[in-house]
Amino acid sequence: MAITRLRLAYHVHDDVAGLGAFYEQALGFQRRFQDADRWAEMQVGDARFAIASRAEAPEGCQGPVLVFESDDLDADADVIRRHGGEVVSRRDMGAHGRTLTARDPSGTVFQLFCRQPASIQP
Repeated sequence: MAITRLRLAYHVHDDVAGLGAFYEQALGFQRRFQDADRWAEMQVGDARFAIASRAEAPEGCQGPVLVFESDDLDADADVIRRHGGEVVSRRDMGAHGRTLTARDPSGTVFQLFCRQPASIQP
């Protein structure tokens, strides 16, 4: 048996609906399923991402840094800021691509990755 793809990543947070709305509005994720204030699951391309209440998570759970693919980091940075997120840094890795590191409104760090070369704005 081998792992072939990321099926689901989830973020533990007290405001499931509010944080789910951020990811839908700022990053364009599509809501697939909502279980009241316990779980909000979204589709991101062929992967799934969810916001989970503390009741749905293992005790003491700390979330991972999530990396999502993007085709326009500059436009995404503007939308993230408009919806209460913070752009922390950007990195140009030459021909490999670029990353944008941001925080969502809860303070959780995530990254966007873009393969397309372009200039990086400070």
